[in-house]
Amino acid sequence: MDSIKTTNYSIHFNSVCYQKLNEHLNNTNYSKIFILVDENTHNFCLPRFLSEIETGVDIEIIEIESGEIHKSIDTCVGVWNALSELDADRKSLMINLGGGVITDIGGFIASTFKRGIAYINVPTSLLAMVDASVGGKTGVDLGHLKNQIGVINSGEMVLIDTKFLSTLPDSQMRSGLAEMLKHGLIHSQDYWDKLDNALSQESDVLDKLIYESVIIKKDIVEKDPNENNLRKTLNYGHTLGHAIETYFLENPNKNTLLHGEAIAIGMILANYISCKILGFSKEKCDAIKKEILQIYSKVPFEESDFEPIIHLLKFDKKNEHGQINFVLLENIGATKVNCQVKNELILEAFNYYLS
Repeated sequence: MDSIKTTNYSIHFNSVCYQKLNEHLNNTNYSKIFILVDENTHNFCLPRFLSEIETGVDIEIIEIESGEIHKSIDTCVGVWNALSELDADRKSLMINLGGGVITDIGGFIASTFKRGIAYINVPTSLLAMVDASVGGKTGVDLGHLKNQIGVINSGEMVLIDTKFLSTLPDSQMRSGLAEMLKHGLIHSQDYWDKLDNALSQESDVLDKLIYESVIIKKDIVEKDPNENNLRKTLNYGHTLGHAIETYFLENPNKNTLLHGEAIAIGMILANYISCKILGFSKEKCDAIKKEILQIYSKVPFEESDFEPIIHLLKFDKKNEHGQINFVLLENIGATKVNCQVKNELILEAFNYYLS
C-alpha cells in the first residue's frame, strides 16, 4: 500500500513503515529514543518492533499500565519523571507503541515535555490505526471525563503494521470496527457497504478497508485541522457515546464498555435522532441498527441511567456557548454539525435502542 502524505507528516504501512522509520532515524540526530508501551504491547508487540529498528541511538523502554483509567495526568507525571531521570532532552524521540490510550497520552507527553519533543505513533490496535493515531489529537481524560485535556500536535510519522492485529482479542477488533463504521456513515454508502462482514475478510481485504478508513479521516482533518466545522463530523455517535462510556467507567455497578462498544450505541441513538430532526430514512436507520447489533451485544440500560448520562453531555468537546452540539445525518454521507437536541428526544432514542 502506498504511503499517505498529509500536510505535516506521512502514514506508512507494513514493510514500508520500517524502511521509512530507519531512514528517518539515520537522517535525524536524535539524542535518545524512548518507546512508550503498556504491559500488553511490551509482551506482544515490542519484540517484533525492536527487531525491525536499525539505529545506533540508545533506546529506553517506558511502560505504563493499560486501560482508559490510566489515561490521566498522574500517568503523565510518572512518564515525565521517568524521561527526566533517563536524561531525555529536547532532541529526544518518543515512539508510542500501542492502542489509542498509548498514542493519545504518548503524543501529549511528548508535546509538553520540555515544551515539545518529537514523537512517532505506531498504532497496534484497529481503533488506533483508523482513528486515534491519525490527525494530531493528543490528550488525557480529566477523571472519568474523556479527552478534556490535550493539544493538537502532529508527530513525525505514523507507522501502521497490520500484523500487530493478530495480537488482539475479538473484542478489541470489534471496538476498532466501530470507528470504521462511523467513517462509512459520514462518508459514503459505498464505503459503508464494503464494511459488511469486514472482520471476517482475508487480511489483504481488511488492510484495504483500513487504508480507505485512514484516507477518509486524513481528508477531513486536512480540510479542518482545528475542528472548527468539518472535523466535527468525525465525532458522529460520540456525543452520547462518550457520555455512555464515561458513565459505565465511573459507575461501580456497570461493566466497563470498550470505546467502540459505547460508540456503536451512540451511532444507533444518533441515527434515530437524525430521523426525527433531519428526516434521515427510518428504513436505513432500522437497517443500520440491525447490522450494528449483529456485531455488538445489546447493552442493558435502566431508567435511572438516562439522567446522569444526559448530564454528562455538558462536558462534550463540541459544545459552544453552553449549547450541546450533536453531529447528525441527513443521509449516509451527508452530515450536519451543531445540531441541538431536546432531552425528551434523547430518551426516545434510548427507548428505540432498547426496543
